[in-house]
Amino acid sequence: MLCLKQQKVNTLSYKTVSANSNTVDKKWLLVDAEGLALGRAASAVASLLRGKHKPNFTPHVDCGDNVIVINADKVLLSGQKWKQKQYIRHTGYPGGQRTLSAEQVHKKNDTRLVEKSIKGMLPKNKLGADLFRNLRVYSGNQHQQESQNPTSINLNDLL
Repeated sequence: MLCLKQQKVNTLSYKTVSANSNTVDKKWLLVDAEGLALGRAASAVASLLRGKHKPNFTPHVDCGDNVIVINADKVLLSGQKWKQKQYIRHTGYPGGQRTLSAEQVHKKNDTRLVEKSIKGMLPKNKLGADLFRNLRVYSGNQHQQESQNPTSINLNDLL
């Protein structure tokens, strides 16, 4: 026989858990960008910085990890993007718009391409500025965060 009595549901088990600065578990991750496409690598790193891979992701909280990107000088661009992709900036004076190709930006500072592409994929507010501070980009194999014991992560598994 079926019991027609209604069972009381424990509503405490259905509460949404919202992360805050005290409950967030931040780790150090090491990403090797050698041989990866710039945009694909940047979107995966931006997702790690935001914390979207964590089950307690909260959009308005810095719940992402600290990310170290090495070999940023060996990132790939497809097609004719080295010559055709333009990076535009403005000096602030009338007629002060300046453009550089990706090749020129890479020659000037070989980590700038990776930094700009990741920064463009973060929120355009104070949270995005805070998240960008959790990123370290290096052009070679060596980095200065050895004491943090970063966990090496393969971006091909995330893509």
